[in-house]
Amino acid sequence: MTAGHFIFIPAVLLVGVVIGWILGSRSARDAFAMELRRREERAAKKDRGTV
Repeated sequence: MTAGHFIFIPAVLLVGVVIGWILGSRSARDAFAMELRRREERAAKKDRGTV
């Protein structure tokens, strides 16, 4: 194993963590927005049904 591996391997792992962090946070934000939208639609249906 050459000295380059001591720099290359951690750098690749770091890039993978950063990409995973970005994609994961984007997915979580989208899921949260979808859940809020679902709750609003249920509340609107419930209001229309009782009035």
